[in-house]
Amino acid sequence: MSKPTHEQNVESYFGEVISTYTRAQALEDGVLVDAGPMAEEAGFTGPVALTSAVWEDCVAWTDTDNQRQVYQNQSGRLWDVLSMAGFAIRANPSTSNQLLYEFYRVPRDGHSTKAQLVQLKLIIGLGDHDEIVLTILSVTED
Repeated sequence: MSKPTHEQNVESYFGEVISTYTRAQALEDGVLVDAGPMAEEAGFTGPVALTSAVWEDCVAWTDTDNQRQVYQNQSGRLWDVLSMAGFAIRANPSTSNQLLYEFYRVPRDGHSTKAQLVQLKLIIGLGDHDEIVLTILSVTED
C-alpha cells in the first residue's frame, strides 16, 4: 500500500481542482511584474514580483513624467520598493507570511513633485514549483 501524496490529501479534502492560475501565467499576462535581477542586488535570494497596480503606482516612470513632474527614473523607483521591502523584512522578524511596510514615493499623477507615504504588503509564499517567492502588493489587493 502506498502512502497518499500531498496532492491526494488536498483533493480528498477540497475535491477535484477545477481551475488553476499559475504565477508563470500571471507574469506572462502582466498581472505580476518580475522585479528581475535588481531583486538579487537588493538581497533577495528567490523570485520577487510586484502586482501591476504596485508597478504602475510605485515604479513606472517615463520621460513624459520627468517633463511634467520631477526627475526620477524607473530603476531607482524599483530599487526603493525592493530595498525598503528588504529592510522591512530584516526589521520585523516574524513567522507570518505577510508584512506591511511603508516608504515614500512621488505619485505618478502628472503634477506632484513631493514624495508621499504609501503602504505596501509583502507576501512570502510558494511558487509554481514549490520554491519560495515574494510578491509585493498594495494593501487593498489579495
